[in-house]
Amino acid sequence: MKISHRIALALSGALLLTTLPLSVAGAASLAERWQALQIEQPKLGLRDAALKLGSSEAQLLALSVGSTVTRLQEGELVPREIMRRALDLGKVLALTRNEHGVLERTGVATRLKPQEPIIGLDADKEQERAARLRNIAGGYLGGPIDLRFTFRHWQHAFAVVQPGKDGVLSRSLQFFDGQGNAVHKLYVKSEAGVPVFEQLVAEFRHPQQQAPLRITAAAPRAVEKPDAAIDVKEFRLAWEELSDVHQFNRLLGEFGVSREQALRLAPAGAARPIAPQAVRQLLEQAASQQLEMMAFLGNQGAIQIFSGKIGTVREAGGWFNVLDPEFNLHLRDSAFRSAYVIRRAGVTSVEFFDQHGDLVVSFFGVRERAQPQSQSWLDLTAALPTAGKTNHQASR
Repeated sequence: MKISHRIALALSGALLLTTLPLSVAGAASLAERWQALQIEQPKLGLRDAALKLGSSEAQLLALSVGSTVTRLQEGELVPREIMRRALDLGKVLALTRNEHGVLERTGVATRLKPQEPIIGLDADKEQERAARLRNIAGGYLGGPIDLRFTFRHWQHAFAVVQPGKDGVLSRSLQFFDGQGNAVHKLYVKSEAGVPVFEQLVAEFRHPQQQAPLRITAAAPRAVEKPDAAIDVKEFRLAWEELSDVHQFNRLLGEFGVSREQALRLAPAGAARPIAPQAVRQLLEQAASQQLEMMAFLGNQGAIQIFSGKIGTVREAGGWFNVLDPEFNLHLRDSAFRSAYVIRRAGVTSVEFFDQHGDLVVSFFGVRERAQPQSQSWLDLTAALPTAGKTNHQASR
């Protein structure tokens, strides 16, 4: 993918939107306003256009149903089955985003080996395993295309076939949540995947192509529990007893704390506040040292993970970017409001949050199972400037 195209994808980011269903008249008005906006700003991305028009990306995409867009079936199990069948596409570009970040990875997804029943699991672990199996689609665990799904948020799906910015025909599967925000997108990147894509679209084509989209308002944000209402002593003891970093989400639920609140209340030395724009130093140093790392970025419906070394990093148009042949990361770091270096169960990570306290992106040093992270990763994270300090102050 050309650098200009990769940056253009990043620049299409904007605020997540919530809208009410459009009437037929409203839809017609939206089409007219969208057409006028395209003439006025032909390079404006779909997500930014939706913001300007008071709509959602899914609603704008639906305006092209019957020409470049095919609406796909909906239902609780359909998105999972589409993604399962998409394993046959071969080489793809997988794109996952949130309000302030975009992660794009090109490669071939791995398939999951048949799952054998496990005898002797206690009730809690069996419940966790069952939930995990419900939220996979026969693969995508590890390998170049590494994804974690929460399919209950996948409400709308489309197949899109249109000329790309380089003139080559682009074929993609695009999924959206109930508010019309993009959850995940898959772009076909090989000729062998074209007939597979066409067959998939034919099988999952929605019987009512022009039916109105049911776009719902987002639920109100949960009110954070006051710090005084939390048993901080017990919380810190529980944190220190973590034996696996994957237990952290359960810890948040048990004590009823938000993610960032947990970092504020962490045991001494377990969560160090750093300068939010230190993400640039982190990526520049990881590239310079050719340090293997992991990047996690997602939304309520999907999380995508990159593992490996990075090469080209640069700023463009208010975004800080990794622009490698098969991995792109775009971060609007001006929107980052807090960040932490965190140590849990012997694992050190770095997390960056926006003004709402929502996690935008997190980074880990790559390590072998049951082995410590590299000293280079630990040194890199230790050198990140503490919040409120300059790099010179932080290094003293």
